[in-house]
Amino acid sequence: MKSILFALRVSELERSLAFYRTVGYVDLGTVPFDDGSSLVWLRLPDEPSVSLELVHRPADGPVEIGGFQHFAIEVASLRETIDRLAAAGLQPGEPELPGGADGPKTSWLTDPDGYRVELVEWPPSGPPTVE
Repeated sequence: MKSILFALRVSELERSLAFYRTVGYVDLGTVPFDDGSSLVWLRLPDEPSVSLELVHRPADGPVEIGGFQHFAIEVASLRETIDRLAAAGLQPGEPELPGGADGPKTSWLTDPDGYRVELVEWPPSGPPTVE
């Protein structure tokens, strides 16, 4: 088994698309529904297929975040990613070292609906593995 994608319900589709495109996602397609709802499939450039689905249901009103914590995106260089996103008008947090000097470098970003995105640069030893 493997994970395929995760879905986020968004309040304003175009605003969310602008945010995720700025992060680096590219559109794969939109599935419209008769009631005005839609799904938009996105992926990052190095991914082979859809990894993020934005769900827009205008009739349901604004998104209220509850219980959702965050999702993470692996980046090659955290500093370069933070600089690129900040230059594009987003507000990534300063780098953190949650595992100490030999662990991953992370930064946090919040999307327009309040979903938190963790940017992660793994140390040279790579991500943790299970033996």
